Amino acid sequence: MKWSGRRSSENFEDRRGMSSGGKTIVGGGIIGVIILLLNLFGGENAQMLTPILEQMNQGNGAPTEQRDLTAAEIEEGKFIEAILVDTEDVWGKIFQENNMQYKRPNLVLFTDGIETACGNATSASGPFYCPSDQKVYMDLAFFEELKTKFGAQGGDFATAYVIAHEIGHHVQTLLGTSAKMRQMQEGKSEAKANKLSVALELQADFYAGVWTHYNQKMKNFLDEGDIEEALSAAHAVGDDAIQAKIQGHIVPESFTHGTSAQRKAWFMKGYKSGDINQGDIFAEIN
Repeated sequence: MKWSGRRSSENFEDRRGMSSGGKTIVGGGIIGVIILLLNLFGGENAQMLTPILEQMNQGNGAPTEQRDLTAAEIEEGKFIEAILVDTEDVWGKIFQENNMQYKRPNLVLFTDGIETACGNATSASGPFYCPSDQKVYMDLAFFEELKTKFGAQGGDFATAYVIAHEIGHHVQTLLGTSAKMRQMQEGKSEAKANKLSVALELQADFYAGVWTHYNQKMKNFLDEGDIEEALSAAHAVGDDAIQAKIQGHIVPESFTHGTSAQRKAWFMKGYKSGDINQGDIFAEIN
């Protein structure tokens, strides 16, 4: 992906190299796997993590420390900021075309653990969007895990797809879709509530595809192979692929994010159409 030369964004926060005091959710081992299954591409489920696991971290505080970023880390940060700028430009245009105003979210890079308005999290949580502070949180170690443990192809556009997916959750917050989905889940069985969660996640994939469509149309930034990188990442984070990898069998009624095939299909629908009005996943899965 062609990404150099972008303007800087006032909504980019690089907190890597900083370790905050206070309780932090334990990562790694079986707990890390549990968090990953609960919250991979966390969407708006990050609020679930602290009430479930914070009690396991009493007395786990540490003094705040800071280190200088390496040259490679600084370059990574510039790339992430460039993608954020692209999402600001594209969604600003889309909202304007639909007589709305786009409120830009913040994107926060962190290392190991971080405190958010949705609770504490670690890199094991996966990238997630917190609607309470309207910020996307990412530890870039996640992308190495995506390749080594879940078989994703990797590449810069795989990272761009993940960011675009999380920004998609911000779009859902602005449009009121997320709040409506939570209302629809009230009183539903776990299986039916999960289907609504799947719809929310697939719509975020669709919005990632819409962003990709506009990004290419407006700026022609895509390189050969970029779409394949995105599809490889989407395949790796399908519920069926994760369950098969982690537990050796698949339980469809427990899906909360969608199958690999669904995630790829909805991303491609957004990419090919570029039309946000074609993303009513809720109507199609009920």
